Amino acid sequence: MDATARLDHSPGGSVALARVEFMALTILLAEDHRIVRQGLRLLLEAVPDLELVGEAADGLEAVHLAERLQPNVLVLDLMMPGRDGLEVARQVTRRSPRTRIIILSMHSNEAYVLEALRAGAVGFVLKDSGAEELVQAIRYVSSGRRFFSEPISEQAVAAYARKATGAPVDPFHTLTAREREVLQLTAEGQSGAEISERLFISPRTVESHRANLMRKLGVRNQKELVRYAMQRASLPNSS
Repeated sequence: MDATARLDHSPGGSVALARVEFMALTILLAEDHRIVRQGLRLLLEAVPDLELVGEAADGLEAVHLAERLQPNVLVLDLMMPGRDGLEVARQVTRRSPRTRIIILSMHSNEAYVLEALRAGAVGFVLKDSGAEELVQAIRYVSSGRRFFSEPISEQAVAAYARKATGAPVDPFHTLTAREREVLQLTAEGQSGAEISERLFISPRTVESHRANLMRKLGVRNQKELVRYAMQRASLPNSS
């Protein structure tokens, strides 16, 4: 909580200093690159009406912190280890529905923006934007509006969405949240044992998820699954 002061004129003409308290906007920052995260932290901490309440270095941590802290705004990198930014957005939307989500990305094409909106984001800020633009985005989304960095526009995203309607269903859409997690960790080169430890599930359950992934994605073996996972890691995912 922060406070500011105002002049209070009494009926007798005297002037008193009254204190008006206001609640700062609470921000959770999710960015896996430490140097970028430190820069964003300094930026946010320099703004009086913004309060940085937590930081996450991977997607799993971001979901857990958002659920526990229930921040006003989550500033979220699109490409996160452990759980990608779009999956984080989906889960935070369910677990902390009042949290407004801003995606940070280097990608400006409409496909990424559309998938971010479908995942629950309400803002999309490019990483080459100025510091003041991120602060503006936080204030915009906190007031119930959407925010897009230039050259992105809501009209362009809507036009892309209309064009994409009726396109063949991507088999990725049929994957469960847990299967997507296993696929993400596979793309990062983690072994079955490492995935088991990371997700707190048994090695047998990991293999079961991988078998389901191969069946749903139409790949024949682990090598093809790894190749698919690595290719998918560079593309915008879908809900």
